[in-house]
This record gives sequence, structure tokens and C-alpha cells, in this order.
Amino acid sequence: MRAAHDVVIRGGTIYDGSGGSPFAADVAIDGDRIVAVGAAPESGRTEIDASGLAVAPGFINMLSWATTSLIADGRSQSDIRQGVTLEVFGEGWSLGPVNDAMRREQTEQQGDIKYDITWTTLAEALDTIAAKGISPNIASFVGAATIRIHELEHEDRRPSADELGRMRALVEAAMRDGALGVGSALIYSPATYADTDELVALAEIAGRHGGMYISHMRSEGNRLVEAVDEVIEIARRAKLPAEIYHLKQAGRANWTKLDEVIEHVERARATGLAVTADMYPYEAGATGLSSCFPPWAHEGGLRATLARLRDAGQRGRIREEMARRGTDWENLYEAAGTPEGIVLVSFKNERLKPLTGRTLGQVAAQRGGDPRDVAMDLVLEDESRVGMVIFMASAENLRREVALPWMSFGSDAGSIAPEGVFLMSQPHPRTYGTFARVLGRFVREEKAAPLEDVIRRMTGFPAANLRLDRRGLLRPGYFADVVAFDPATVQDHATFTDPHRYATGLAHVLVNGSVVLRDGDHTGARPGRVLYGSGRRAG
Repeated sequence: MRAAHDVVIRGGTIYDGSGGSPFAADVAIDGDRIVAVGAAPESGRTEIDASGLAVAPGFINMLSWATTSLIADGRSQSDIRQGVTLEVFGEGWSLGPVNDAMRREQTEQQGDIKYDITWTTLAEALDTIAAKGISPNIASFVGAATIRIHELEHEDRRPSADELGRMRALVEAAMRDGALGVGSALIYSPATYADTDELVALAEIAGRHGGMYISHMRSEGNRLVEAVDEVIEIARRAKLPAEIYHLKQAGRANWTKLDEVIEHVERARATGLAVTADMYPYEAGATGLSSCFPPWAHEGGLRATLARLRDAGQRGRIREEMARRGTDWENLYEAAGTPEGIVLVSFKNERLKPLTGRTLGQVAAQRGGDPRDVAMDLVLEDESRVGMVIFMASAENLRREVALPWMSFGSDAGSIAPEGVFLMSQPHPRTYGTFARVLGRFVREEKAAPLEDVIRRMTGFPAANLRLDRRGLLRPGYFADVVAFDPATVQDHATFTDPHRYATGLAHVLVNGSVVLRDGDHTGARPGRVLYGSGRRAG
């Protein structure tokens, strides 16, 4: 029989990304497109046996930090092996736009992975990464903090009318270049200095170009409900869709607030606002240890923070505020409940790397100091944020969130491999396990939600929210981002103590019609592209 197609995936059970019932069919692919979903009597130059496997669109990682990791290794091993075919960047900070001062600052603060910042715009940055050769597709929001730093540096003040005009123009340029919208991360300085009006002003520009507003909210803990209401207000005033990054209820005292959060989101949705959320399925988050310091301590950037930590008076003020229940800022030290709930996972300073994997409480006991002082000392000694994993969320709430019909998924991590430079730090297990954990633990074992609906919310739903061009569904004419996995065996294996472990159960992954994972092994193919928002397509 003469081969009629480039690839035929034969004999699988199709979950087409719409949320409909699965059905038996073949998938035929020519070039980078799906040409048929059904019985394929013709053979393919490449034949893939999917008997006993679920065949679905490639998964969309709504919150990825694979920017740096893809520069180091374009294979995207930990995510490709979970079926992720699109990495979405831009949680508050984006690769561009950058000016000379930002370029110098970012170069100085690089960790284990070093690279030249040769670009100015976000589009140039994405093109630079893709040109190196990458296995997944990539796309990005433009970061509200990046825009703010470009014009205001790290100052805690409102922009002038002229400055705000320039900030809006930067968003306009990014949207025309293909950004997906505006992303914010409002617990971090200088992002936290932005008020609601400023965010609305930036989001309005994104909305005019078909983009969305997506936010690590101003609070995930003591002011959680108020922060949700701010996202809804921005969506309403700026007239655009909005998404909540990694929805959680941080700190035991806030675990009961999930009902109220759901009520507020669903009430907004009932009025016609397109408000959605994403999550990662773990009880611990990860960020910088310096995030335990109050916002004023960060004004002026990292160098200014380090100077404050050397000043006895300001250091004492920081120590005192870290011990207080946060009312006007997101106190992560308090949310952890105990220094044992903070695990140190990455350092720049070689002398500190032996502390990787230890808790702040353990290091404080070893040094014989107050954990708050030790946290400040570590940031000073490392001259960095210092990576930490922090335990603060509820397992029961995670199960409930997985079932929400407006919930997508994101790792909030890079995409790495258990080798080379990546072994110099200890990642959060979500780096290797987010999507496999949802499919294995929460769908198969705990039956928190039906498989077809979870696949919808990993594929067609986020693709539609992002207004991507012919992505997220298994339909003729759509781009051939396809995964095949075994629902009975898909499983995450990474743990907090042993995180560098690949997920299993993913058999085959195709990106733009090219086979990247075959029988569980990476083929070395790097067919990934930059995907653009509707603002560029309209232009």
C-alpha cells in the first residue's frame, strides 16, 4: 500500500479536546496539520500504534517559566514527557521589552544558567529562543511589572500621565507583535506598587487587540476574596477576559475561603464576564525567600534590598513585620505557619548550595539564630532572591479545584532534565509532574473529574481562552499537536525530596506534525514555534 499521509496514529481512543465522549478513530497528519480524524484506510510514512491509548490534543501549560530552561536545553524534557506542547510565559515578568538598564540588571542576577540578552522586544526574545531549536511551541503575555520597570524602574509611586502613556504604548507594541495579553504578579515588588487603575489602563490596550488579563493576584491568603474581586473589576472595566494564576488558599486560616471564591467567580461569569483560573496540583508553592520581606523592603530593586538588610534599623523593622499577620501585604512567612514549612531549593553562591533541600528551620537551628534573621542573612550572602518551596495549601481544596469547569492547569516551573546544569538546584516536583499528577492521582485514583473534561481543560478550553489559531482540538485543519498516553498508568514520580524524576505513561507526543516523543523516548526533534495572539494576526 502506498503511503498516503506523513503520519497515521492508529487505533486510539480519541479525546478531541471538546469535552465530548471519547470515540475510537485514527488520526491522519500531513505536514503540520491534521487532515482526518476517523478510519484511515491509507497508511502513513510514519505509523504509530495507539491501541489501548488515549489520543488527545497537546496539553497547554498556562503558567510556564521555561524561558531560561529552554535556552539551556530546547528539548523541554520534563514537560514533553507529560504531553505539554505549548509553554505560556509572562507571569508578571516577560522577556521583553527591555532597555539597557534592565538588560544590565537581569544579566547580573542570572543564576546557574548564563545567557546573553540580545533582544529588546518580547517578540525578538521569543524568536531568539525558537531559533535555538525547541521541542514545544511557546507564547507569552507581556508582563505588567516589566512594563512598569521599563518606565519607573523599581520606584513605589504612581506613573505620571506621560509615563502611563508610554507604558500603554509598550503594551500596544507587544500586542501587535503577538503577546497574548497582560500578565501581573501583584505580591512581588515593584508589581505590588501598581494600583487597580494602572492595571486597568494596561489591560484596556490588551483587550482592544483580543487579549486577556491574567494575574497572580494581590493576595492568595488573608485578602484572597478581595483580590479575586480586583481581577473581576479589571475584567469588567477593561472589557476583556481575565484569568487567575494558580488559584489557591494560602495559609490554614484561609482554607475555608474557597466557597466564597467560587461564588464570586461564578457570579461574574453569570453576568457574561469571561473569568477563569488555572492551578497546579500540589500543597506547596515555590518562589523567592525574599518574598517573605514586606514590599517596602524591595523598593529600588535587589541592590537596595540588600542595603536595607545590612542596616540594623531597617533590618529590625523587616524582622518585626515578618512576624505579623499580613493585612496590607502577602506575608508568606506567616502563611507557611512554621519555618519548617519553608524548604530552601536554589542558591547562586557555591558555598550555600549544600543547604539545598533543607528547611529554613533546620538552617536556623544549625546557625543558632532567629529564622527571620537567617532568611535575611541567606538573601544577603547569596545576593539573590534564594529559591524556596513553601507549604501552605489544602489537599481537599485541590481536589475541589480540579473539578471546576473553568479551571485550566499550569506548572509554574521550567521544563528541565535530570542532568547537567539542572542538577545544581532542587526544583519543585511540579516541574516534572503537574499534568501527569492531575491525570493519574486526581482523575484516575480520586475520580475528582471525568477524563474527557480534564483533557478539555488542558487543551481546547485554554486554547479558546487564549484565542489561539487552530490549536487545542483534534480536528481536520488544526495544527497537529497530539499526545497519546495510557490513562491506566500515567503517573507522576517526582517528590519534594526526590524531584528529578520523569513522569511515565506518556507514549507519544507530536508537535506541529513532528514526532517528539516516541514510545516514551525523546526523538531529539525540535519543531516548536512561536505562537501569536490575535493582535498580531489581525495586523
